[in-house]
Amino acid sequence: MSNEIRARYDDDSIVVYQAYSPEIAEPALRAGTFVPPFKRGRMTWIKPSFLWMAYRSGWARKPGQERVLAVTITRAGFEWALAHSCLSAFDPSHHPSEAAWRRQLGASPVRIQWDPDKNLHLRPLPERAIQIGLSGEAADRYVDEWIIGLTDETDRAHEIEALVRDRRLDEARALLPAERPYPVHADLATRIGAN
Repeated sequence: MSNEIRARYDDDSIVVYQAYSPEIAEPALRAGTFVPPFKRGRMTWIKPSFLWMAYRSGWARKPGQERVLAVTITRAGFEWALAHSCLSAFDPSHHPSEAAWRRQLGASPVRIQWDPDKNLHLRPLPERAIQIGLSGEAADRYVDEWIIGLTDETDRAHEIEALVRDRRLDEARALLPAERPYPVHADLATRIGAN
């Protein structure tokens, strides 16, 4: 399986996705960033893959995940997160020992997890999609510095889901955000387990 970040991005920004209840999504959309009742003290997971977000939220139908938000953040912030991250599970090909991994885990405000990406039927693909968990300093930077804008992608998720259900896959595919491989410096690729 290949671990590759695929995302919608330009020279300055990258789009990640999160799903929340309307109680969290509505104030965030009004404020242009996350505000209470969003809790900074909890780890918040951002996902550059729209279809992984669709899978995780059940096309924005799971309780507490009824609103899918596209969060545009600075590439500088995204790359800070990668540079201050640790894989969420010990991997002997990336860490000299489990003790070394545990030390890095304890010192890192960011977790990296790779899971099979999904197709339009939300079935696993051979490629893995990245999830990035932000806590502590990383969550504060995300909310206070990195976020450039928020948009509600719930209608898009529901529209794509309906087209897939009706077997209109070409139309569904045409509505997907245009995601492409995200360039990662070799040092960062090693740190996050990308290939």
